[in-house]
Amino acid sequence: MTNLKLKKPEAIIFDMDGTLFQTESLLLPAYYKMFDILREEGLYSGPTPPEERILGSLGMLLSQIWKNVMPEADEAVHHRADQLLLQLEIEGLEAGETQLYPLVVETLSALKGRGVRLFVASNGLQDYIHSIVVVHEMKELFEGLYSAGGQGTATKVDLLRILLEEQGISNAWMVGDRSSDVEAGKGNGQIVIGCSYAGFGKQDELKGSDVIITSFDELTGLYDSAE
Repeated sequence: MTNLKLKKPEAIIFDMDGTLFQTESLLLPAYYKMFDILREEGLYSGPTPPEERILGSLGMLLSQIWKNVMPEADEAVHHRADQLLLQLEIEGLEAGETQLYPLVVETLSALKGRGVRLFVASNGLQDYIHSIVVVHEMKELFEGLYSAGGQGTATKVDLLRILLEEQGISNAWMVGDRSSDVEAGKGNGQIVIGCSYAGFGKQDELKGSDVIITSFDELTGLYDSAE
């Protein structure tokens, strides 16, 4: 935590994986199934890469994730992995076996009730982000869902810039768990709230955040005490 006096934001913008959504509840079952299918299709041989590789890549763009997970595989295999993982994750979401972090919906509802505009800005695919929001009944809470896939942006800095411009927002908080969220917020001159409860990131992942929270519901108190 810092002693910085926060300014009340017009909008709060959230990352999805590791911030609102407990990604591993969906990702790991899909990850193992995906490699079974890739082997069946003759696109991959050998054991499934350790799950730490994909968990450590969360928050990156998909193209980068596959370079980390299976650097030896070619682009066609990476492309097929994209398709399969999205399909398996949407099936997993619809099967109702996934979780948000504690008090996410209650906290978002409380913030919206105070007149804050709420958005998602994620490096995930558009269909994936939309499915999570629908399945977990958060659709009414968000004014807009921005995804790197949907907007075709190369970095989260660009994604956030587009969101702020399109929505006419000058004063926002960016809330996320990865260095890309810190860079996005700071690169656009906004306050960054780092989330340290997911534990996917490395130790210094949230360096540069204005405030670090250890549970999601701390946001309500931060907002109420801001000027």
